[in-house]
Amino acid sequence: MTTRRTRQTSSTRATMGKPAPGKGRSTPNAVKPLRITDTTMRDGHQSIAATRMRAQDMAPIAAKVDAMGYHSAEVWGGATFDVATRYLNEDPWDRIRMFKRLMPHTPLQMLLRGQNLVGYRNYADDVVDAFVAHAAACGMDIFRIFDALNDERNLKRAHEAVKKAGKHSQLVICYSVTEEGRMGGQVYNLQYFVDKARTLEKMGADSICVKDMAGMLAPPDAYELICALKRAVKVPIQLHTHYTAGLASMSIWEAARAGVDVVDTCVAPLALRTAQPALEPLLVSLKGSPRDPGLDLNKAIEIGDYFETLAPYLKQFITDPRMAVIDPRTLTHQVPGGMVSNLISQLREAEALDKLPQVLAELPRTRKELGYPPLVTPTSQIVGVQAVQNVLFGRWKVISDQVRDYCYGLYGKPPKPVDLHVQEMALAGYKRGSKPITVRPGDILPPEMEQAKTDTEAIAKDIGDVLTYALYPTTGLQFLKLKYGQAPPPEPVRPAAPPPAAPAPTEAERPVTASARARTFNVFVEGKSFQVTVDPVSGTGPAHASETRPAAQAALPRAPISATPAAPPSTGPALAAGEYSIAAPMPGMVVKYLVASGARVKAGETVVMLEAMKMENALSSPIDGVVKQHASAPGAKVTRGQALAIIGPA
Repeated sequence: MTTRRTRQTSSTRATMGKPAPGKGRSTPNAVKPLRITDTTMRDGHQSIAATRMRAQDMAPIAAKVDAMGYHSAEVWGGATFDVATRYLNEDPWDRIRMFKRLMPHTPLQMLLRGQNLVGYRNYADDVVDAFVAHAAACGMDIFRIFDALNDERNLKRAHEAVKKAGKHSQLVICYSVTEEGRMGGQVYNLQYFVDKARTLEKMGADSICVKDMAGMLAPPDAYELICALKRAVKVPIQLHTHYTAGLASMSIWEAARAGVDVVDTCVAPLALRTAQPALEPLLVSLKGSPRDPGLDLNKAIEIGDYFETLAPYLKQFITDPRMAVIDPRTLTHQVPGGMVSNLISQLREAEALDKLPQVLAELPRTRKELGYPPLVTPTSQIVGVQAVQNVLFGRWKVISDQVRDYCYGLYGKPPKPVDLHVQEMALAGYKRGSKPITVRPGDILPPEMEQAKTDTEAIAKDIGDVLTYALYPTTGLQFLKLKYGQAPPPEPVRPAAPPPAAPAPTEAERPVTASARARTFNVFVEGKSFQVTVDPVSGTGPAHASETRPAAQAALPRAPISATPAAPPSTGPALAAGEYSIAAPMPGMVVKYLVASGARVKAGETVVMLEAMKMENALSSPIDGVVKQHASAPGAKVTRGQALAIIGPA
């Protein structure tokens, strides 16, 4: 066995850095050490544990991460800003400053959604300028800037702001496939990606990242794509991929052979599944080859051991019930893993989890009608929520404000035109008009910072506070009130303490070890599954589960499930004759009322904005009448069917 392993290792070392037969010549970088960006403290826990790692969880291990010798550490951006203020009661700006203090030798990296920054809409240019300048001042070194539609116009302002701050601007190509499951076809073919890379280099990118958020990049395509990009441009190329479909480790191996400069990985406890490939096996695979990163495997394992200690806290946020570490369905429905976990959470809140298969089937159709956008934040959320609404309420019967903005062009130019019928429905009665724009979205957005400063002058202490409000006016303002003691924290944003030490068990409570004859069964009760271990009370029981079938195998009676969910019954004030209730179609948060109590409204006029599934939904009056009552308040969390406003006859 030892001889065989040696022969395999020698073969690996001999071929690493050489092209596969018929694939062309090797690139110069194929003989340079591969550099590693660690994503554990941003994308790792965002992909697997709902971004719930707190600053207090990461601070104790930061010095050891700093000593690893990484190319960079991704520690901020993406969903970390929203989650910190919405759920953790933490100031996101403090997190950058903490990492800069604890990790002085490692460049800090963030994920920036172009003109969307760390939100879900395009912000005005003055917000982009202020955000980038403040992030740089707090300690951010590398800004990975992407646009969900690969519209380079939406990268321009953030890129210029990063260069003005003297920091590294890494511009991104979001990788996607059309319908075939592999690179090629009418949209996402090799020429598409090469042309994008050349455009980004001309813009002045310091490096270019291929961002494969759905884990769809197949190994042969990874090799072909990286080889083509290395020939087309001179700036360094980095690969970011996810393990969702099980391709990622093979794909970064092929990318390394093709000469990629940097790859993203995270340590094992927060790797695989929907996160990045694990660092540790990559180090072993490349050891002794020209591409050996030279990182210490034992130190990486030690860091991983620390993150294992967070399992009791983080496991409450891991909602994926699957046994499989990979999801091969991704190869067909092309939905990013993080998006699937969001859909599960959202459907559970809407009491429609049984509709997940229909939603996954609806997603490709909705995506095609919206012009094949890459499924990455915010377009993944926009397409995903619309697919949910199409299934729950009928196709295009309920359209979020973000879909209307998208069809108008406020998110940029899609790879393919939006279906004309869908566009007409989305823009019917749209506040900005029915004809989509063709200019850069930022060109038509009025400045926002001065108004944000005015709105927060009684509470904001610095520009970071103002930006928190500018990005998230509702939850951001709520956080600022908590931060400065003007409101008690509601339960969702109370920092969860580490679980207390369990008291010593009594004799009756001491754990009992099952015998070798024990067998584990899945038990299904009212749509929920439980694992139950059964052990014979004596040594005479069957040795194998197959010898005796469990007694109670009959299906339990279950309530019938209707094909189409009925409209939720409204809960709230009793209605007088002729009055109607505007009820929340799904759980969410009241953003604002657009019509004052006592004011007249027309049928179809928007009365209240509800944020549900991170999208804003305009809820309108069913009749001509008068707003008799606001049944809730801005910032309030509401349940499905809860009354938001009462409309009565004039």
